[in-house]
Amino acid sequence: MSEGHTGEGGGRSFRRVAGELRERMASGRYPLNSLLPPQRELADEFSVSRDTVQRVLRELKSEGWIESRQGSGSKVIKSQRIHSPTSSQRPDRVITLGPLISAAFEQPEVALDVYTLTSESLDVHIRLQAERIRSGIIAPERITLRMLLPSESLELPYPRALDDRDAPRLRDRFRTITRRSTESLNHVLRDLEAAKLVPSVELQIRHTPLTPTFKLYVINGGQVLHGLYQVVERELVLDNGEQVRALDVLGLGATLTHHVEDDDPDSAGTVFVDTMRRWYGSVWNLLSERPE
Repeated sequence: MSEGHTGEGGGRSFRRVAGELRERMASGRYPLNSLLPPQRELADEFSVSRDTVQRVLRELKSEGWIESRQGSGSKVIKSQRIHSPTSSQRPDRVITLGPLISAAFEQPEVALDVYTLTSESLDVHIRLQAERIRSGIIAPERITLRMLLPSESLELPYPRALDDRDAPRLRDRFRTITRRSTESLNHVLRDLEAAKLVPSVELQIRHTPLTPTFKLYVINGGQVLHGLYQVVERELVLDNGEQVRALDVLGLGATLTHHVEDDDPDSAGTVFVDTMRRWYGSVWNLLSERPE
């Protein structure tokens, strides 16, 4: 294996594998009650060590995605579902974030306004779309991404270690995840522009002194995904493999509500989309910090 068991290389591999497996479960590729592939198969697929796979599975178990039993493997027990008032007459319809992002990227112009705690899950989705672009499946002409993230100087209430002695390490972990995901997003989008696969790319990030209590996506101006973060007590896995008990929030696994603007200016969907669009614009414009 090319990765190390600890250190920065191992940390990157851990985040990459964990992010990909979360996305597969959230999108339904690994549906509820299905078993994940065996550890050795996952290690071979991602070119990582069995130790990294085991750390990832411990993380996913602590987040409530899977349950693991000796000799039985790891079973998916949670999937991200998005409630959509427009699909209330079709209870069989499962809506997940992946297809909505994919549909947005199939348009000539892609516009995403995102308010989130970190950009970790967004990085996963953008990377998937970048692969579709490189493969020639889709060819957007312009991508505009604006992100609101909490200021690094802000003392956030989560993740919060149950043992105060672990607090500095959790703060470092959170900042590392945020910076790593942001740098990855910037790298992926700039590479698409440099390779002339997307003629125009605009990425702006502003930091706000607000603690995110919800996740918000405004997609191409006419759709909104909105969901409150769920606070849970769980084990967080550090890059060196050590586990720390903490209060944390679930982002990718949180329930989101999907709202769509329509031709009726008084419909619930149109009003909500307009409200969130205005809220995002007002916060964005009020921030004195320059975009990064």
